[in-house]
Amino acid sequence: MSTTYDPFNPKYFDEADLREEMTRVYDLCHGCRLCFKFCSSFPTLFDYIDEHDDQDAAKLTTAQQDQVVDECFQCKLCYINCPYIPGQHEWELDFPRLMMRAEQVAYKNHKRSLKTKATDLALGKTDLTGKIGSATAGVTNKAIATPESLPRRLMESTVGISSQRVLPPYQKQRFSTWFRKRSENLGRSKRAEVALFPTCLVEYQDTRTGKDMVAVYERNGIACDLPEPQVCCGAPVLHQGDVQGFVKSARKNIETLAKWIRKARSRGVDPAVVVPQPTCGYIMKKDYVDYVGGADAELVAEHTYDASEYLMKIHKEDKNAGGEGLDQDFTGAVPETTTYHAPCHLRAQSMGLKSRDLIKLTGTKITLAAECSGIDGTWGLRAENMAESRKVATKLIRAIKKADSEAVAGDCSLANGGITLETGTSPIHPLTLMARAYGIPEDD
Repeated sequence: MSTTYDPFNPKYFDEADLREEMTRVYDLCHGCRLCFKFCSSFPTLFDYIDEHDDQDAAKLTTAQQDQVVDECFQCKLCYINCPYIPGQHEWELDFPRLMMRAEQVAYKNHKRSLKTKATDLALGKTDLTGKIGSATAGVTNKAIATPESLPRRLMESTVGISSQRVLPPYQKQRFSTWFRKRSENLGRSKRAEVALFPTCLVEYQDTRTGKDMVAVYERNGIACDLPEPQVCCGAPVLHQGDVQGFVKSARKNIETLAKWIRKARSRGVDPAVVVPQPTCGYIMKKDYVDYVGGADAELVAEHTYDASEYLMKIHKEDKNAGGEGLDQDFTGAVPETTTYHAPCHLRAQSMGLKSRDLIKLTGTKITLAAECSGIDGTWGLRAENMAESRKVATKLIRAIKKADSEAVAGDCSLANGGITLETGTSPIHPLTLMARAYGIPEDD
C-alpha cells in the first residue's frame, strides 16, 4: 500500500495498491466523521461501514468504494476542515487527491461507459467547444438558452449535460480579440504590471468579467498584458481522470506564463499572473506543481493570484507604505446590500475572503454565504449528478434568499448559473460590481 498522491510514483496507477489506500483512508474518515456535512461521499461512506457489526472498512465492495468516489465533486473543503492532511499529521490523509487518484486509475483502465466518454468530451474540450460556440453564437445561444427545452433535452440525451442547468451564453467577440483591439487607459500612474489568464469561461462566454477586470485594474494604475498562447487550465480533464490530457494543457500554459514572468523580471517588474475564476486559479497554484512539476511550474504557481486577491495585495501594500491604497472614489451605482457567495475553490486556497474585502470598499453592506453551490468544476453540469448537486446547493440558496440583498456577487461563473437556476437572480462577479461602482460603463 502506498500513501501517495504523486502521479510520478510507480505505484500511483496500481489499482490493487489504490484499493488498499482507499481502505486505510475510509477507515480513518469513518473514525473521525468531521466532514459529514460537506458532500454525500461521507454519509455514504459511513453508512456502508456501519452496515458491518465490526465496522471494518476492508469489507466494502469495490462498487461501494467507487460509489464514494462518484459522489465526491472536488470542492476541496476537506483541506479546510481535516486535521490529518499532509504536512500537518503523520496520517497524511488527502481525501480529494485520493478521489482524483481513483478517477485517474479508472480512466487509465478504460472503465468508462460510452455515455460517460461523450460527456467527458463535451465538457473537457473547452477550447474547441468555445471556438465553435463563439463562431456560431447566434444559433448556439438560441439552442442552449432555455433549460428543459427540446434542444437542451437532446443535448442531455446525447452528451449528458443536464437540461436543467443555466448555461452561460457564448459571445461573438472573444475576450482575447477584444483585448488586442483595445487601447490602454490607466487611471493613475503605472504602479504594477500583470499577466491575465482569463480562463476559457471568460475567453468565450463571460467576457464581461474580463473587460471589467481590465477596467478596474487600469483604473488603479495596473497595466494588463495577455501573453499568448493560452489554453484551458485543464481542470475539466483532470477531474475526469485524464492526467495525460491535463499535463499537455498545463505545459502549454506554464511555458507561456513562465516566459512572461522572466521577461517581466528582466525589466524590473514584480510580476503577477491574475485569474478571475476560482477553479482555474486553484489548478495553477496547486495542480500544476503536483502533476507537472519543475522550476517553471513552481514559478507560475508562486506568481499566480486570484484577481481580487491581487487587488487587495496592492491595496494593503500601498496603505502600509503611507499611500491611499486602491481608488475609493465610487461615483457609480453601489448596491445598498450585497450577498457575497464565497466559492469553495477560493476558500481552499487559504487566502481569506479577498473578494468580500474588495467590494466592501464600495460601502455596500455585505452578507456572506459561504456554502457550496454543488457545481465544483463541471461535476454539477452532468445530468447524473443534477439531483445531488441541487441538494448540496440547498443551504447556499437558503442563505441567499434569507439575506434578500439588493445584489448577489460571486466569483465563479458556473456557480452563479446555479444560483440563477434556484433563485431567478443573476449574480455578478465582484470585479463587475467594482466597475459599476466606479461608474465605468458596461462594455458591450
